[in-house]
Amino acid sequence: MSTAAATGAAAVTRPAGAATGGVLRQVTGFGSNPGNLTMYEYAPVDLPANAPLVVALHGCTQSASDYHTHSGWQKFADQWAFDLVYPQTNSTNNSSSCFSWFDAGKDTRGKGEAASIKQMVDYAVAQHGSDPRRVYVTGLSAGGGMTADLLADYPDVFAGGAVDSGLPAQCATTLSGASSCQYGSLNLTPAQWGDKVRNSYPGHTGPWPRVAIWQGTSDTSVVPVNGTELRDQWTDVWGISQTASSTKSLVGNTTESIYDDADGQPAVALFSVSGMAHGLAVDPGSGADQCGTAATYYIDTICSSYHTALFWGLDGSAPGGGTGTLPAPTGVTVTATTGSISLSWNAVSGASSYAVYRNGTKIGSPAGATYTDTGLAAATSYRYTVAAVDSSGAVGAASAAVTGTTTGTAPSCYTDNNYNQVRQGRAHQSGGYAYANGSNQNMGLNNVAITHTLKEASPGYFVIADSGCTT
Repeated sequence: MSTAAATGAAAVTRPAGAATGGVLRQVTGFGSNPGNLTMYEYAPVDLPANAPLVVALHGCTQSASDYHTHSGWQKFADQWAFDLVYPQTNSTNNSSSCFSWFDAGKDTRGKGEAASIKQMVDYAVAQHGSDPRRVYVTGLSAGGGMTADLLADYPDVFAGGAVDSGLPAQCATTLSGASSCQYGSLNLTPAQWGDKVRNSYPGHTGPWPRVAIWQGTSDTSVVPVNGTELRDQWTDVWGISQTASSTKSLVGNTTESIYDDADGQPAVALFSVSGMAHGLAVDPGSGADQCGTAATYYIDTICSSYHTALFWGLDGSAPGGGTGTLPAPTGVTVTATTGSISLSWNAVSGASSYAVYRNGTKIGSPAGATYTDTGLAAATSYRYTVAAVDSSGAVGAASAAVTGTTTGTAPSCYTDNNYNQVRQGRAHQSGGYAYANGSNQNMGLNNVAITHTLKEASPGYFVIADSGCTT
C-alpha cells in the first residue's frame, strides 16, 4: 500500500468551536486516547450545524493524509457539506501501521483503538454541532475490518458504514486468527455471523447501521468470500433475506446488489467490482460520479466514495437513492415555529404520495404536497428533501435540499467524559460513579472512558441526553 507521509497536515490544538476552514489538520486533546491514535480532520468552509460526520480509516502502511488525498471523500464533503475525521495509527501499534481489527483488546466497545475513535467522534460532534444521528464510518482493508468492528461495537453511534476490501465484524480476535479471515472462509452461517455483531453490544436491538460492502473479485489479500460473509452478517442482523431485492450494473464492471429492510429502504449493499484486486475503488475525473486519484491500492475503476455517499443519503436524498422515474418536486418551501417546521411543494403529476427526508432520514409519507415536522429542538437547523412516489411504491428523484431553522432558544448541552463532567460541575461522584447534578441519574463509572451528553433542563439541573439534545 501507499506509504505517503502525513505531510501538509498542520498540527494544531483547536479551541472549542474553532473551524478548520477546509484544511486537513491534526487535532490534539480529543480524549484520553487509549488506542494511541492520531486524529486528523477536514471540515469544509462554513460547515453548517447538524451536518453529517464521516470517519475514514486508512489501510495498512497508509496515513490519514494519504487517504484524504486519494480516496475522493474531500470532493463530496465540500459539495454536500459534511465533516471528515481521519484516525491514523502507527508502527508502534502495529509494525505495518494496520488498525487492529483482529485484537479483542483494541477493537471492542470501550477498548483501545475503538474507544479512541469513539472519542474522536464525540469531539468532532461537540466542536461542530454535527448531527449525532448521521455519523458514518468507512475504511479500506484493515481499516475496513475496523469499520465492521466499530459498526458492531457502536451501533448506537454509527448510522451507516462502508467496508472496502475488508473483513466481517469480529472475524478474528487474535493476530494468529487473522489470516484465516483474509485468505479463506470460516464457513459460518448468516446467524453465526450475525451473532458476532449482536454479541459486541448485547442488549442493543436497533436501529442497525446501513452497511455498504465493496469487494474486488480478483482480490488475493482479502479474498472475495469476505464480501459475501459481510453480506450474510449484516442482512442477518437486519433480519432480512440474503437474496438481493434489486441488482444493477454500474461503471467499472461493478454490480450493485441492494438488500431492502422491512420498509423497502436499502439496508445493505454489496458492490462487486469484477477483476479488481485489493484496494479502494476510485475513478479520477471531473464528472459528478467521479473522484479520487489512482495510486498503489487506489484502483481506477469506479468512485466508491460517491456511491457510498449516495447509499447513506449524504446528498440529501433517500438512503440508496431513488429508483422511480418521477421528477423531483419543485418549489419546496419551509416555515418554522418553536418545535416544528412546515413544508410545501408543487404537486408532481403521477405521484400517489411523497417521501419526506430530514437530514437524509425518511420521516413521513404524506399523500398531499404539504408536511409538518414536529417535536424538533428549538433554535436548530434541519435539512429537508422531498421525493415523489408512484403507485408501485417507486421513489423518484429527490428535490433540492432546503433548510428550516426552528425558533426559540436552544438548550445548553455538554458532551464530555464523566470525569470532565464532574470537574465542570455538571455532575458529582459518589462511590466511584458519576451522577448528573439535579436529576441524580447514574452516568456510570467516574472515568474518562465513558462519555455522555448532559442537557441543562433548568439552571443547575442536568439530564442525560445521549439520544439527542432537544427541548
